[in-house]
Amino acid sequence: MTTEPEVKIKKTKAVSKPKVSSKTLKDKEKKEDGNVILRIRVRAYENKILDASVKQIMDTAMRYDATIVGPVPLPTEIKKYTVNRASFIYKNTREQFEIRVHKRLIDIINPSAKTIEALTNLSLPSGVDIDVKML
Repeated sequence: MTTEPEVKIKKTKAVSKPKVSSKTLKDKEKKEDGNVILRIRVRAYENKILDASVKQIMDTAMRYDATIVGPVPLPTEIKKYTVNRASFIYKNTREQFEIRVHKRLIDIINPSAKTIEALTNLSLPSGVDIDVKML
């Protein structure tokens, strides 16, 4: 018969740190640095049209000496649809269709008023969706 050594567990008080959300940290950093970020998210079904419009946005921002981060390619969103070919009997014959949505992200740091005005007056091809946020 073996004797096992006694193990003593000591309980300690856990000191919790004050919870600070990432949102408040970003706000503090923004206020300290004074940086304003214009985040542009561009979406389109065709990647060639998307890349051409992103290049047009970047050229416009570069013309007014803005600092640009990107374009960052985001994951392609793929929506798949399966449809029966026949209406009643032939269940095993199906067609599959998919829609691919290509996305890019561009950040413009500290844009001037002229830069923002030039970007709002920019005409892009149809089929390109743009979301603009000020961070």
